[in-house]
Amino acid sequence: MESVRIIGVTGGSGSGKSTVVRRIKEAVDASVLISQDNYYKSAPFISNDNITAYNFDHPDAFDMDLMVENLADLKSGKPIMMPQYDFVHHCRMDEMVRVEPAKLIIVDGLMIFYDKRIRDLFDLKLYVDTPPDIRFIRRLQRDITERGRTVESVIRQYTDVVRPGHFSFIEPTKEYADLIIPEGGYNENAMQVISTFVKTICS
Repeated sequence: MESVRIIGVTGGSGSGKSTVVRRIKEAVDASVLISQDNYYKSAPFISNDNITAYNFDHPDAFDMDLMVENLADLKSGKPIMMPQYDFVHHCRMDEMVRVEPAKLIIVDGLMIFYDKRIRDLFDLKLYVDTPPDIRFIRRLQRDITERGRTVESVIRQYTDVVRPGHFSFIEPTKEYADLIIPEGGYNENAMQVISTFVKTICS
């Protein structure tokens, strides 16, 4: 198989990573997405009432070993079985999804630059930089509409673990980025430059 390129897209929760990923996918047809969210470890004892009893905004919340193994396999042209995660019940699902290698693998996630083993697999590292108030509003809307959360539980989790986790584990990894994108996918000038570059490395 032809060479596989991997792009990593990170930034704080609600920063707009998904929009950047979508714009990159539009630039390269032969691409697949790997979300670090699928590699969360199970925490089925968590509910709205005890949401801060497990820190989802810490590197230890992810199965980094499996993610490294899966990404290395994709980069070498091998298919993988990617785990799926149930964010309502906070546990890994029994079903897995087969992912075939493609010309471009796009990886998004909060902690993908934290682990050097994962960083070293990326051909391009992008950090989406968005103001904290915008990120919080987006997270609040998502968690209520998509994950069955209450306003109180989202606020409590954000203040107790999300915000501290961002400054401890995510913000510092900005130094590893090849490019920093203010406002994410809504930064048209930045996205045009990135789209052109991605097409070049994948040609």
